[in-house]
Amino acid sequence: MIEAHKLSRRYGDFTAVEDVSFSVQEGEIVGILGPNGAGKTTTIRMVTGFLPPTTGRVTVAGRDLFTEPEKARREVGYLPENVALYPEMRVEEYLTYRARLEGMSRSEEKRAIPETVDRCLLEEVRHQIIGTLSKGYRQRVGLATAILHQPQVLVLDEPTVGLDPKQIIAIRELIRELGRQRTLLLSTHILPEVELLCDRVVIVDRGRIVAEGTPRDLRETWLGHTVVRVGFKGEPVGAPEALGQLEGVAAVRIEGSGVWSLECEAEADPREDIFRLAVDKGWVLLHLTEQQASLEDVFVRLTTRDLAEERPDDEEVPS
Repeated sequence: MIEAHKLSRRYGDFTAVEDVSFSVQEGEIVGILGPNGAGKTTTIRMVTGFLPPTTGRVTVAGRDLFTEPEKARREVGYLPENVALYPEMRVEEYLTYRARLEGMSRSEEKRAIPETVDRCLLEEVRHQIIGTLSKGYRQRVGLATAILHQPQVLVLDEPTVGLDPKQIIAIRELIRELGRQRTLLLSTHILPEVELLCDRVVIVDRGRIVAEGTPRDLRETWLGHTVVRVGFKGEPVGAPEALGQLEGVAAVRIEGSGVWSLECEAEADPREDIFRLAVDKGWVLLHLTEQQASLEDVFVRLTTRDLAEERPDDEEVPS
C-alpha cells in the first residue's frame, strides 16, 4: 500500500533524511521508531505528500504521490503530531467542514459523520466547542478527521504525545481497532506503543534506517543472547567463578549482594544447571529468572552507536 523509495530531504548543507526506503503492506501496522530529531516526522511528511523530497519517490495504493497527488492523497488519512483544529467550531460542525474539503457528497457526509463520531467515541461531545475539549478529546477529533473519508491508508505521527495514562489507553485501543481495517503507519518514540501495536518496526537514527523487522526478529538479530538473573542468600564464596563455568554462560556480572546476571549464548538455558549447582554447594537459591531482551535494548544499542557501526554489511550478522 505504501512504497517509499530512496527518500532524501536536505535543507542547504543539512540532511534531515537520507536514502530511506521501506514498504507497508495491506492490513499491516508498521511503526517508525527513533529518538527525537531522528527524521521520523520529516519522513512522515514526505510519505503523506506534505513535504516534497529532495530525491526519491512515494507510491500509495499504486499511485505516485507526486505525479498523481490528488488521487494518491485521497487514499491517505493523516494525523500530524500537532493537530490543527478550529477551536471556535463545534465538533460536528468541524467534521462537516472537513468532509466538504475532502470532496464528499452530502449523502456520503450524512453517512460518514455519525459513523466516525461513534467510532472515535465523540458522541457526548459532538455539539461541544472544540476549544473547550480536553487534549484527549481533541486527539480523537484529529483521528476522526483522518478517517472521515475512509482512506485505505492511515498515517499517525506521535498520536499519544502529551496525553495522560487513561487517554493513552483509549487512543491505543482506537488505533488497534483502526489497524484491523486499514494499512497503518505509526511514528513514535514510545517503545511500549510499538510493542503493543505494531506488526513490524523501522528504526531510524540520524536520518537513516538502521534496522527493520518484527520486534522479535530485531531482538534476536541485534542482541541474540538471553540473560539469566540468579540470587543466593548471602554471598556464597566462589559463586561467580562456578556460575561462569556452566555450559552456555558467556559472562557473569554482579548486580548486588548475592545477585548476578549471566549473559548466555544463543539458545542456551543454564537454569537447571544453576539449580543443581546450588543444591550441590548447599547455597540457598532465592530467585532464578530468565530475562528476555527487550525492544528497548535494541533501540538503545542502535541509536547510541557510531553511524558506521549501525549499518552492518548484509552478510554480516551483528553480535
